[in-house]
Amino acid sequence: MVLCPHINTHLAQAVGHYACRLGYDVLFTKAGKLFRFLLAGRADHSWEKRMKKYLAPNLLIIDDFGLSPLNSIQAEDFYEIVTERHLKSSIIITSNRPPPDWVPLFPDPVMANSALDRLAHHAHHLIMEGESYRRKLRPKTSTPLPTKGVN
Repeated sequence: MVLCPHINTHLAQAVGHYACRLGYDVLFTKAGKLFRFLLAGRADHSWEKRMKKYLAPNLLIIDDFGLSPLNSIQAEDFYEIVTERHLKSSIIITSNRPPPDWVPLFPDPVMANSALDRLAHHAHHLIMEGESYRRKLRPKTSTPLPTKGVN
């Protein structure tokens, strides 16, 4: 499932919560945190162990994908997650970019198309439109109190 602009994080968390209640293992992570965690694993030689964290759950939710372009290591890690989970377990990806805008985020378009083809296979794309959920929740601006003559 790919969730795009507006309400996406909230909806992905709701689906994850429901999956937990049904007894599924769920992992929610921000894309940036995922990439930093795996990069640290390359540095201390624990990459494979760290990768298992993202391959093990029944449902992996990657939030805020595509906020910035991927470097080659991030692209390889993302590709590895997608290919290893393909047809085995579920992924929800939230992004403020529509999926067609994801290819230029990868340094290698062949890798991008391969990963995105696997994601699109059996995927449900939900494109959210409308006002941001967070915007709806922010406090209303208050009108200033009238001031009386100040000496």
